[in-house]
Amino acid sequence: MKSILIIEDERSIAELQRDYLESNGYRADIEVKGDIGLKRALEEKYDLIILDVMLPNMDGFEICRRIRQTANVPILMVSAKKEDIDKIRGLGLGADDYITKPFSPSELVARVKAHLARYERLTGDKNTSSDSMTIRGLTIDKLTRQVNIRDQNMLLTGKEFDLLLLLAQHPNRVFTKEELFERVWGLDSIGDIGTVTVHIRRLREKVELDPSNPQYIDTVWGVGYRLKV
Repeated sequence: MKSILIIEDERSIAELQRDYLESNGYRADIEVKGDIGLKRALEEKYDLIILDVMLPNMDGFEICRRIRQTANVPILMVSAKKEDIDKIRGLGLGADDYITKPFSPSELVARVKAHLARYERLTGDKNTSSDSMTIRGLTIDKLTRQVNIRDQNMLLTGKEFDLLLLLAQHPNRVFTKEELFERVWGLDSIGDIGTVTVHIRRLREKVELDPSNPQYIDTVWGVGYRLKV
């Protein structure tokens, strides 16, 4: 049974989320305080975290940032704010998805299922080949999910790694944003493809010497992105 941590200070909302998740076969725990939620996220093993932005003691952005320093667990951020800047900030800190209140519990469950299924497909089989690939000094290890460039290990979020790996497995092929969104996030009818742009920008900040003049992740204007070889 997959376990999910809900960090949400409005207990009635958290309990509704928990009820829907449990009715779909998941185990869900609730924490209403930000700092304690972070402690549980780091010390206990969860398969996914639903994280509200506005929390007492510590906000969701800081919690997301600290989790991403050590873990690749999928993070779904929740907020009552509709401004794009909050969405961009959350995704930029490493969240895998961002959903705005109010939303239907069925939509939340659909997103949870999609992210868990995608993560399991990418990490579930530990018996697959551990071969790594190297492209002009950029080394990607598919088994350990580590990236090394210029003799430095880069700490990538789960979705950043998935995106880089997909591009690297198809060098010079141009992917549209829609293709990347569907293949990396596993979603075709929910979510926002703008997250692809945010993750591409974050990837460039980590792997490019000069993100404004990328040598790896190339923009093909009017089409999409590719990894140049």
